[in-house]
Amino acid sequence: MTKSNSKSNILWFLPTHGDGRYLGTGIGGREVNFNYLRQVAQAADQLGYFGVLLPTGRSCEDSWIVASSVAPFTERLRYLVAVRPGLQSPTVAARMTATLDRITNGRLLINVVTGGDPVENKGDGIFLAHDERYEVTREFLNVYGDLLAGKTVDVEGKHIHVEGGKLLFPPVQSPRPPLYFGGSSDAGIDVAVDTVDKYLTWGEPPAQVAEKVAKVRAAAEARGRKLSFGIRLHVIVRETNEEAWRAANELIKHVSDETIATAQKNFARMDSVGQQRMAQLHGGKRDKLEIAPNLWAGVGLVRGGAGTALVGDAKTVAARIKEYQDIGIDTFIMSGYPHLEEAYRFAELVFPLLSLDLPSNVTKLHFNGGPFGETVGSDYRPQQRVSES
Repeated sequence: MTKSNSKSNILWFLPTHGDGRYLGTGIGGREVNFNYLRQVAQAADQLGYFGVLLPTGRSCEDSWIVASSVAPFTERLRYLVAVRPGLQSPTVAARMTATLDRITNGRLLINVVTGGDPVENKGDGIFLAHDERYEVTREFLNVYGDLLAGKTVDVEGKHIHVEGGKLLFPPVQSPRPPLYFGGSSDAGIDVAVDTVDKYLTWGEPPAQVAEKVAKVRAAAEARGRKLSFGIRLHVIVRETNEEAWRAANELIKHVSDETIATAQKNFARMDSVGQQRMAQLHGGKRDKLEIAPNLWAGVGLVRGGAGTALVGDAKTVAARIKEYQDIGIDTFIMSGYPHLEEAYRFAELVFPLLSLDLPSNVTKLHFNGGPFGETVGSDYRPQQRVSES
């Protein structure tokens, strides 16, 4: 395995489906309104995160509306927002994309989400089987990409029919904002290697991630394309390993066996291969949640999608991140509960130990540049005193 010396991007998460101090309970729950989401976004912007992911689905506030309302209160933060093939017309989605990219001065990233819950899909009017949804995704992305690149589109496909489709106002980013995509099935990978820029995986153990990255990279190379790779993880970092593991256990201390059983039943109905792989990591049981060194599957007991967290002190978490970097991961989409406080904690403890790619679109960022802390004795800054000693 080749050691990576490249710089990485770190994104945070806007919890539009709820937030709190504990999982699976109303205890310690927090009202997630516009002001709170703005706080999280502004904290991420100030701390130097590359961007934020906004989730999608019926359990969330609408990602496009939230991103467009919060973005004006930030300077450099990028917004990873979902397009939904089958739910949106590719022409309307392209128009929305170009508009939000212009409004944010090129700070839009696009997350292509096919959808893996048949029950939710039916509620949204989608009655297609798993592989058919990826057929729609392929047709959607072909039309969507051509429109954003300035082409006039006439196409009559199996699922999508467009005549004279075009955009009058182009996006800022050329030929379009970057496309992110997560799909672990063969059908998903087949679409990804032809159409997107960054392939995402949920936080599986490094060996499984390495196997997946190798498979996707080989498939892309066979078609003359090159993809970059990202990973979605939670993080529980504290000043000592003992504190971090104690915080992990605290996070699920109000989760009952009944709550776990209900959540796992809901996840079992999904035809998402990625969700199935997440569930297999813990099997719905509490007894073996550390599935790899410092990789904890407790979140996935009650949360769909990303279900694993890196747990440890700053050096340990940074070391685990570098293991994924060595596999070829260059983008890390992180989160922690509660999201406001943990955005600060992760940035302040771990960022100084990582090599990060600084955004260039607004102003240069300064990571932990100091001076930090309250003035001592009404006389000197702590940082200054240390430098003088």
